[in-house]
Amino acid sequence: MDTHILVTNDDGVDAPGLLALAQEMYKLGQVSILAPDRNWSGGGHVKTIGRPLRVRQIYLADGAIAYASDGAPSDCVALGVFGFFDKKIDIVVSGINPMPNLGHDVTYSGTVTAAMEAMIWDIPGVAFSLGSVENHLSLIDYRPAARIARATVANIIQNSLPQGIFLNVNIPHLPEEAIKGFRVTRQGNRVYRDRLEKRIDPRGKPYYWIGGDAPTGIPQEGTDIGALDGGYVSVTPLQLDLTAYPAQNILNRWSWERHTSQTEDVPA
Repeated sequence: MDTHILVTNDDGVDAPGLLALAQEMYKLGQVSILAPDRNWSGGGHVKTIGRPLRVRQIYLADGAIAYASDGAPSDCVALGVFGFFDKKIDIVVSGINPMPNLGHDVTYSGTVTAAMEAMIWDIPGVAFSLGSVENHLSLIDYRPAARIARATVANIIQNSLPQGIFLNVNIPHLPEEAIKGFRVTRQGNRVYRDRLEKRIDPRGKPYYWIGGDAPTGIPQEGTDIGALDGGYVSVTPLQLDLTAYPAQNILNRWSWERHTSQTEDVPA
C-alpha cells in the first residue's frame, strides 16, 4: 500500500522549494499538496478558530494538482489530517524553506510547526530547511536538498519515528558532492540582533518595524548550527514537552503556601 505523504510549507504553495520537495516525494508514495496561499514565514504555531478556512485547487509549475488554503501551515496540516483528503495521511513533510531553522528559530518557524502539528495528531512529521545565506527564492537550486529530503523520508517510512517526536532537518546550501553526510544533533544557541524601528506615516502617526541584522549562531559541536556550519545535514529530533525538569526541584523549594496568607506582607 502506498504511503500517503502530505507536502506543505510556510512560503506559499507556489514556492519553488515545495515543488522540488513534492517531485521527490512522488518517488516514495502517493502525494497530496496542501499549503498556504501566501507567505507565512515567522508565523509560528497557529490554529485558526475565529473564521472559516478557504481552500482552492491550483496547478503547480509541473502541472501537478495542489490545494491552497488561506490558513497557516499548521492549519493546512490540520485540514489534511482531519479529512480534507479521502485517504488517511501517513506522514507530513514540510519545506523546503530557503533559509535555515536553527536553535530557537523552531518556535517561530511555520515550516517546523507544520511538522509539530502532525506530531500532535500522532502522524510522523519532518521539516526541511536549506542553509542559504540570502532569500533569493528563484535563484536557489533545491534539487540536492530535495534528494536529501527523499532519503530522510525513506528512512522514516522504513524505521518509523518514536512517539511524540518530529524532525527538524537543515541542509547545507552546497553542491551535493560537497555535503559531508548526516549528523543527529541538538538545538544550538541562536544569536538574534533584532531592533525596533519607529517611523511616522503620512498622517503623523507612528508605526513600527521589528528589524535588525540576520541572526547568527554559535557553531558548537553536536548542535544543529555546528553541523550545518561544518557541511553536514543536521537532523534534530524535537518534542513538544517544554517542561524544564531540572527546575522543578528548585521551584519545589520555594515557600509557595506562605505567600498565600492574607496577612503576609508582599516583598517590595
